[in-house]
Formats: sequence, C-alpha cells, structure tokens
Amino acid sequence: MNSMEQARFNMIEQQIRPWDVPDSKILNLLNIVKREQFVPAGTQAMAFMDLEIPLGHGVSMWQPKVEARALQALNIQPEERILEVGTGSGYLTALLSKLGAHVTSVEIEPTLSAQAAKLLSAHGCENVQLEVGDAAGSWGSEKYDVIVLTGSVPVEPEAYKQQLKVGGRMFAIVGDAPAMQAKVITRQGQDKFVSQVLFETVVLPLQNAPQPERFVF
Repeated sequence: MNSMEQARFNMIEQQIRPWDVPDSKILNLLNIVKREQFVPAGTQAMAFMDLEIPLGHGVSMWQPKVEARALQALNIQPEERILEVGTGSGYLTALLSKLGAHVTSVEIEPTLSAQAAKLLSAHGCENVQLEVGDAAGSWGSEKYDVIVLTGSVPVEPEAYKQQLKVGGRMFAIVGDAPAMQAKVITRQGQDKFVSQVLFETVVLPLQNAPQPERFVF
C-alpha cells in the first residue's frame, strides 16, 4: 500500500468510521473517488487530514468526516435527482454523482466552477450539470429528491424546503458560529417537514444567504 493509499485507509478507519459512519456503500465510495485529486495544488498532503481545506474565494472543503456523515444521512437512491448549492472543489459533487441519477451543482465563483468541471470530467462524472450563479436563496423551479447546501445558513432555508419533493431530504448546516447544527430536513408531506439534528459543527456561511429579520435595526 503506497503512502497515499495508507493515508486514505487511515482517514476512513480513524476519522470516518468512528464518527458513526458504518455504511459500506459510503466507505467504498471514498476509496473510489480520490479526494487528493480535488484539493488545491500543493495541498495533497492535507487531503486526508481531519480539517477544512481552504479553496480561496472565502470557501473551504468540509472535513472528510462531515462529507461522509452527510452522504450517509441523506441515503441517496440511484434514481434520485440532486441539487448542490456551492460546487467548491467538485469533490462532494463527484460523490453525489456516483450515488444518484443526476446532480445540478451551482457555484457563485466562476473560477471554482471551471476547475471543478475539469476534475469532474476527468473522473467520468457525466451526470452532473454545473451552473454558475447565486443560489443563496433558491435555484430555478425544479423540485429535487435531495438538496445539499455546502455553506451554512442562519435559519432553515424555506425556499429550498419548498423545492424538495415529498419524501425528499435536505442537508443544511444551520445557525451562527460558534453553535451550528448539521441537519437533515425531510419533506414528509405537502406542508410537513421533519428536522433531525445530526451533529454540531461550524462551517463558512453560504455567500449571500438570506438573513433573518433579527439583523434589521
């Protein structure tokens, strides 16, 4: 086992599996989609560390265990359509694309989207549609089975809850630093939503995320 594979093995066994991620489908996927190929040049050594990796433009890659736990909790099925808000490096996009039928991923920063496009193409992720734009509030009018917000939001995003199909799930990190909760919000009926808190964490805010009225003085 070379040093890169050893580092990947250690990441899975020491960071991810102990963090309540026993799902073999997710763990196998982490072996297939090479995280080190999606990190910025010169940071390959950091690819498997338990930390966020800055991508520039005020965004970072999540810790590996956060990615894995989110994917496990969403329980994505092969026929499902996914919306990702914040493409970033494209790594989570690639993981999503291997689990579902189609991923629409929106990125506000054109340079990041262009870099991700090259990497996703190199990894044969043909079921991904990349868009450039500000999806902080909502995106288009389509309804999705799964929505993933990669930046934190101060409150549960109402517009995106309405873009879930019945039975659909959204992963969102909700709150303000230093106390944010990673949640899966499930649409159980036309007007029925159930939120499950998975863990506490802190990630960078979604750029231009709608702020609640408490900021109005």
